[in-house]
Amino acid sequence: MIKNNLKIGKHVMKSRLIVGTGKYKNFKQTAEAVKASGADMVTVAVRRVNILDKKKPVLMDFLNPKKIIYLPNTAGCFNSKDALRTLRLAREMGGWKLVKLEVLGDKKTLYPNMIETLKSTEVLVKEGFKVMVYCSDDPIIAKKLEDLGASAIMPLASPIGSGRGIKNKLNLSIIIKNAKVPVIVDAGIGTASDATIAMELGCDGVLINTAIAKAKNPVMMAVSMKHAVIAGRKSFLAGRIKPQIYGSPSSSTKGLI
Repeated sequence: MIKNNLKIGKHVMKSRLIVGTGKYKNFKQTAEAVKASGADMVTVAVRRVNILDKKKPVLMDFLNPKKIIYLPNTAGCFNSKDALRTLRLAREMGGWKLVKLEVLGDKKTLYPNMIETLKSTEVLVKEGFKVMVYCSDDPIIAKKLEDLGASAIMPLASPIGSGRGIKNKLNLSIIIKNAKVPVIVDAGIGTASDATIAMELGCDGVLINTAIAKAKNPVMMAVSMKHAVIAGRKSFLAGRIKPQIYGSPSSSTKGLI
């Protein structure tokens, strides 16, 4: 078991892996991958995923919201107005107050528009939402989001869906060191080693969608990510050795024959 469960708002999770529910072949595969990942929380794109129309396949039929935490998000929103409307709708539909805010800057890079994000965060917090915020890896911006009342900071590792892994360890390390709320790497994870690196840096968790959903074997990749997060967390808690320039013998040099 991993020490210190992840707590966001009133929710306490044993797993530090959060998984998305988009891009899978169907809901059945989604459910199988989520189960294999061991995740306690899944993100749901309110604007893209049917969760209430019983005439169509419903995610809730495959993932019971009483057994797993649903995290509504604003994927596909490019301004504060749309993001706010989307999350207010989520609250009306399902009573969700813990939400993920994501306001994109453009359709090509999918980098966050931090001006709109900051504005949205301030409004949502005042309305009583617990907001987990997708953001750039700028330490100054990350701290500002925390000051505004964000419940979790979610800096990107690299562009959404790119699978390029962690490109700025320094900035992530600064964000983690300065944060008093959970820091969860969101976007860009490509493989298990990326997830492990994020956790070894001291991140509180990782959110992964594309790397699992678009893998040749999503269920097997979900298992891989589960163990990668556990390994990275344990490695962080264990405390790594200090890097050195020169070699150091594994055995004592005293008493050599």
